Parts: sequence; C-alpha cells; structure tokens
Amino acid sequence: MNSTTPRAWFITGTDTEVGKTFTTCALLRNLCGRGVRAVGMKPVAAGTDAAGRNEDVESLMAASCFKAPHELVNPYLFSPPIAPHIAAEEAGRPIELDSIVVAFKELRRMADAVLVEGVGGFCVPLGPHIDAGDLAERLDLPVILVVGMRLGCINHALLTQEAIAARGLELAGWVANRIDPHMSRFEENLEALCARMSAPLLGTIPANTTPEEAASRLEFPL
Repeated sequence: MNSTTPRAWFITGTDTEVGKTFTTCALLRNLCGRGVRAVGMKPVAAGTDAAGRNEDVESLMAASCFKAPHELVNPYLFSPPIAPHIAAEEAGRPIELDSIVVAFKELRRMADAVLVEGVGGFCVPLGPHIDAGDLAERLDLPVILVVGMRLGCINHALLTQEAIAARGLELAGWVANRIDPHMSRFEENLEALCARMSAPLLGTIPANTTPEEAASRLEFPL
C-alpha cells in the first residue's frame, strides 16, 4: 500500500439481496491476492442457523486475510432474519453506534484495510433514531455501492447515490452485480448507469460466478 494509514470502506447496496456480502468477499479476495492484509466487518447481522451462526458473517471471516475476533467482526447478531431495528427491539439489545466504532477501530489497528458491510440498503433503520447511513457517517468512510442489476436498478442506484451525498460522504465506486441473469437490455442499463453515476464502475460481476472469479473482475485502486 502507498500509505501506512489503514484504509477502509463502507459497502452498501441498492436494496437487500443484491449481493453485498458476495461482492465484499470478492473485494477482500482481491485485496488479499495483492498482499494487502484485509479484513471484513459486518457490524449488524440478523438471521442465524441452528448453531447460532450467520452465513454472511461466516463468509466475510472466511474471505478475510486473517482471523479476527468474532465479536469485533460482528458486534451485533440477532437470531430472527428480520429488519435489524425490529430484531434489536425484540431482543432488548439496542444497537449502539459507539460500540461499533470501538470494534471498527480495533480491526483497523490489526489490518491494512477494512471493508465494513452494511445491512440491507443505505437507509435501513437500526433503531428509533438511527439508520445504516448514520453508521457510515459515524465511521466517516468512503462508500462502495453494490448495484443489483435487475429491473428498477437505475432508480435505486441514483436515489442511493443522492442519499450518500446528502450525508456528506464520498461515493468511491460502484459494482454492477448481475443478480438477474435474464435481465432484459442489461448492456443498455449498464450504460445508463455509467453515464449517471458520479463514481467509477469498479467492475461487473456476471451471474452464477464465485467470489474468486468475481475478485479477478474488480478494479479496486488503493
């Protein structure tokens, strides 16, 4: 890396189920393959299996260059796969941004780069008065937007871009993730996004690929 200061980014999406975790894992593998000591973080996750594990958290930990303490990678984990603010209320465990910031700073001391994956879209509530955008703002990180390429993605991407700018945050880049392999007029939609997004396209991920293959398709300048 060109600087001794650890780098970090906040990964958000145009919606839920657009491939944020998949893309974050691909970015992590891209960095690790270039000799960068990178680690993933999922501050808030909802939905666990019978063993109490969350699939997204486990995927990020597996894709990271080293094994960081679970409690730092994922400070808040809730069992039901529901909206995080509802899960937190039902569990009687409010999500505190200060706790997430402390965990993030610990990870940053351990790594050259930290990729912080949000939950759902950029404005998903985390509590009565906070949302995922507030978390990105508190961490003061440039944002990478994962655009789930399907019908309606242009509107979702442009609205998310406006929301990021409204927080005074930098949109560092975006990734086109082809979640609908049968999307009509894919190339035309991609072209429209490239003409309207204020940040560079970091790469296009084809449908039905692996994080390793996707990693090779991403241009992630440090």
